[in-house]
Amino acid sequence: MKMTEETHKNAETSEITMEDVQNLIKKKDEIEEQIKAYYDVLEDQGVGVADPLVDAEGYPRADVNLYQIRTARHSISCLQNDHKAIMEEIEEALHKLHAREKAKREEDEAGAREEAMEHQDTLPLPFAQVDAVTQGSPASGAGLRVGDEVIEFGSVNTGNFQNLQNIASVVQHSEGKPLRVTVIRDGQKAQMSLTPQRWSGRGLLGCNIVPIQR
Repeated sequence: MKMTEETHKNAETSEITMEDVQNLIKKKDEIEEQIKAYYDVLEDQGVGVADPLVDAEGYPRADVNLYQIRTARHSISCLQNDHKAIMEEIEEALHKLHAREKAKREEDEAGAREEAMEHQDTLPLPFAQVDAVTQGSPASGAGLRVGDEVIEFGSVNTGNFQNLQNIASVVQHSEGKPLRVTVIRDGQKAQMSLTPQRWSGRGLLGCNIVPIQR
């Protein structure tokens, strides 16, 4: 089956790896070393890439190795073309690699957003909110924070909550026994164990919970 130009382009982009780029850079370094070696040959002969190889009378110079110089100059010219080509290849490979990484990052971010939205959709509606927590209280020790939205408090949950008396009743009957409390905090579920008990302050919890009006 014939691939479309776009499919072929995408396939090429997905095939490029950082290892490919590193191999290209290695080849570039090798070419640069070869160019330097040929420049060293010219330097040993005392000529540059453009110095004349004939004397004042137009005869080939006898003070230098003409074959070595011509070979070095030709090799430098070819290698410089190779160097230019591989630099373009490296640039294109990096561009493809960055494009793929950007596409993957955008895909991951979109997936994370979608997952977060799905997660939010599945969270039960909170029925109460914590609007005060006293330092050193059982509530503070359990990790309850101001702003936490309650979706479960012992046996009380979104489905059976009627009023704050439900929570007060559970607290009174659970003195000294751990209660499972589940809240929504920063869009995420947080669960903790809260044991109603006597402490230096008022009540058995040391926090204030208010119902959420719908």
